[in-house]
Amino acid sequence: MIESLLIANRGEIARRIIRTARRMGVRTIAVHSDVDAGLPFVAEADESVCIGPAPARESYLDQARILAAARSTGAAAIHPGYGFLSENAGFAEAVVAAGLIWVGAPAAAIRAMGLKDAAKARMIAAGVPVTPGYLGEDQSPGRLRAEADAIGYPVLIKAVAGGGGKGMRRVDDAHGFADALDSCRREAAASFGDDRVLIEKYILSPRHIEVQVFGDMHGGAVHLFERDCSLQRRHQKVIEEAPAPGMDAETRASVCDAAVRAARAVDYVGAGTIEFIADASQGLRADRIWFMEMNTRLQVEHPVTEAITGTDLVEWQLRVASGEPLPRRQDELSIAGWAMEARLYAEHPATGFLPSTGPLTHLRLPSGIRVDAGVEQGDMVTPHYDPMIAKLIVHAPNRAAAAAKLAQAAASVQVWPVRTNAAFLARCAADPDFVAERIDTGFIERHADRLVPDGVASDPVVAAAAAALVVADPGDPWRALAGFRLNAAPDTRVAVAIGGDTRIAKPSPAGTVARVGGGCVLFMGAKPSLRRAGRGAGRRRVGRRRGDPLPMPGRIVAVEVAAGDRVTAGQRLVVLEAMKMEQALLSPFDGDVADLSATAGTQVAEGVLLARIERDDA
Repeated sequence: MIESLLIANRGEIARRIIRTARRMGVRTIAVHSDVDAGLPFVAEADESVCIGPAPARESYLDQARILAAARSTGAAAIHPGYGFLSENAGFAEAVVAAGLIWVGAPAAAIRAMGLKDAAKARMIAAGVPVTPGYLGEDQSPGRLRAEADAIGYPVLIKAVAGGGGKGMRRVDDAHGFADALDSCRREAAASFGDDRVLIEKYILSPRHIEVQVFGDMHGGAVHLFERDCSLQRRHQKVIEEAPAPGMDAETRASVCDAAVRAARAVDYVGAGTIEFIADASQGLRADRIWFMEMNTRLQVEHPVTEAITGTDLVEWQLRVASGEPLPRRQDELSIAGWAMEARLYAEHPATGFLPSTGPLTHLRLPSGIRVDAGVEQGDMVTPHYDPMIAKLIVHAPNRAAAAAKLAQAAASVQVWPVRTNAAFLARCAADPDFVAERIDTGFIERHADRLVPDGVASDPVVAAAAAALVVADPGDPWRALAGFRLNAAPDTRVAVAIGGDTRIAKPSPAGTVARVGGGCVLFMGAKPSLRRAGRGAGRRRVGRRRGDPLPMPGRIVAVEVAAGDRVTAGQRLVVLEAMKMEQALLSPFDGDVADLSATAGTQVAEGVLLARIERDDA
């Protein structure tokens, strides 16, 4: 068995690996950037090494620094977690060349499955069904556009080396193809160093089904059944569950057997996931489920598989990397109950899910369930890495019970002042269509009006602010009535202005007001501003007003206008990259670019004014 393990990752996955390694008696070494020095995973490891500044390319993606840390600490093995270098074949080879054990997929398998076009060709040869599309070498915009026209819209442009929802764009008609291709290629180059793409037919009623596979060094390969990851937003998974709703035994056998064939086709070793797309317009059927890609690593959503199979997949990884055979045979694996996982992110659903950064002054996560968290109260959410705060994992006897348990858990989350998607997750899990298994990858977009309502704010902290303001406004003649009604409970509503954001909220009931420090609600920001909005304040306007500041920190990757240019409503002005995703800032109306301070390649802070558009009638 491996005696010492360096974890080339951070946050919740580093803590997750440390937990299993400690139970198995394996010494752990954490590596961290300087901005992460105070996070829990660093303190929980037996030893830690700072490997550079905050930017990932100068720390978590710096192979030389990670290998140097392994040498200096006497590590016997390196576990890459997921993301960062976990699917980098060159790094895997460098680890082995340094005389260390690589707790991951073989470099040859990573290469074979890392390029989506080559992987699909290999799968076709292995008899695994694949989605119709274009995998050709000709990458000229004209050829790609012609192939998309031939396949028929909508189509999906996907980075050949992509993953995690990055380098992927849906195109609904020929008119939008060129802009989507440019954006996709730019994001793919920044994320993977490879701007090549492939074109796939976009399935209109898709379900995302994936199968957990595992191989060892002795030729053994098994599956640990399927997961359904259909609840997505911008191709990023939101809620995952296992098993897949509506999956009968015959279809399960067909899909899982195809996944094992795919793993054997590349002599796979370790934990991997075979991802399929299903046309669910007529339910899940074996002849309408196609291979999409293989993730040659442990997945973020692996806890739901652990819950229904009673396994520890990190333990399996360490045992297989040590040369042991798979801990169980296929006939020893079975499904017990139902599991769901929700990804709790620092983001603001009401503003298009923009990332939210800052201190976690108040953080309370649910009890009675499994919570894999990368941060604790008092830590910071920075703009440098993925904004995940925690994963909420529930296990129950059946799907209905699991959904109810997850909704309750998400609703109990308390975070301040950073905004989160907790209320959004609770609505998703409790939504009648979700509970009734009427799901596909368009679920969130289709039900956005009820999952992200524009009216009364459900954020518990805003509700707490509303309660504080009611108490703090004794001169208000309406306070004495407290929303008095003869035929129902009181219905007080308060317009709360936090900075320039006005939200309508119901005050928290007595005893549930979030309080910090000396008994008052604390609002944080560059210039804290909290007040009760004037009467008549309505819903916050959607769109960018003249003079609105930049909504989040990030790096400017493209400036598509110049000072003095004429622009139209909806035209792209600036493209910003933050939290590993691109955000386009659009002109809110027809007008002229009066001022422009944005410069491609520069890092900008939240609140900076990048461009000023003068409206025609200004």
